Amino acid sequence: MSLYFTKEHEWIRVEGSAATVGISDHAQHALGDLVFVDVPEVGRILTAGEACAVVESVKAASDVYSPVAGEVTARNPDLVATPEVINEDPYGKGWLMRVRPSSSGALAGLLSAKDYEALLAEEGA
Repeated sequence: MSLYFTKEHEWIRVEGSAATVGISDHAQHALGDLVFVDVPEVGRILTAGEACAVVESVKAASDVYSPVAGEVTARNPDLVATPEVINEDPYGKGWLMRVRPSSSGALAGLLSAKDYEALLAEEGA
């Protein structure tokens, strides 16, 4: 159960036919204290790279892009009342949505954890 990343700082973990999506620790740290999160409705069909959610902090609002194409199957209900859970646990309780990828090759082109760390190092993060 490995995490994969996008260059835009989203993460995805595929478990069977479902994929859980969130923003990376680096992204939540850069944004600061999150105060609002808007994720797509269940049933929405996403394309890979599509802006599909918004995370808003005391500093700025930022789009979240879908790492894969597929259908949204769940939203994290805890984020409505406690968006700061993303700051506290971005890879666990701070997930944004679950997606059923439309392709078995959905992870092609995404970064491994090692490649993502290298990207952050190149960016000086």
